[in-house]
Amino acid sequence: MDDSNATLMPVWRANLALLTREVGAATRLARMMTLSASYMKLIVSGERDFSEEFVRGVEAVTGLPEGWMDAARESGDVPRETREAIASETPRARFRGTAHPVRKAPVLRVEPIFGASAKRDDSAAPGASSPGLASPPTAETNRRLAGIRKIRDLAAQDVRKLERYLNMPPVETAALRSRIDDVIAYAEPDERVRADLEGRLEQIEKHRELLLRHVMRLHALLSRLGDD
Repeated sequence: MDDSNATLMPVWRANLALLTREVGAATRLARMMTLSASYMKLIVSGERDFSEEFVRGVEAVTGLPEGWMDAARESGDVPRETREAIASETPRARFRGTAHPVRKAPVLRVEPIFGASAKRDDSAAPGASSPGLASPPTAETNRRLAGIRKIRDLAAQDVRKLERYLNMPPVETAALRSRIDDVIAYAEPDERVRADLEGRLEQIEKHRELLLRHVMRLHALLSRLGDD
């Protein structure tokens, strides 16, 4: 996350809480964004950070003007069309991105130590290495690092695709739960079967969230390989 996003994060989160203040609004917005309700609630509660891509997606899906989320808002600032879109769960656009923040690439800066001379000792022999300093990387080392980064980037892309898939499953748990509730209502199973059905649904959602966290951590670890 870059510095500008870090500065805007509290504003984005406050505005997101404003949009989802009504009971059930977080769940409706999650479905509009093709995310799980539990993941959206983690974002709103501050337990998960999110990307600017997600913020722009919220604006597009709810019909807000681009950049609306970047300024502190009050309840009266939410357009009627946006309230209606969330209330009726009618997205104005489709969100195909990811909510997970993209890790900022590290920037290596080499600065002289205070009090040290920036110039080499003229008495040193040409081509000789200064004591205590590492030798510059060779062409072979650079080629090897470039190869590692290329393979790493390909692997990271696949991990990101898996993350998007987990964020946008073919069947949302909320929709599945609704259908199973209908089956329970009509079939009227005994309490043991009912508890078993509900417990398995909870386990499915729990393990999907756990798998998503592992995938996000895997991507973060991959992104650092080959940068040293």
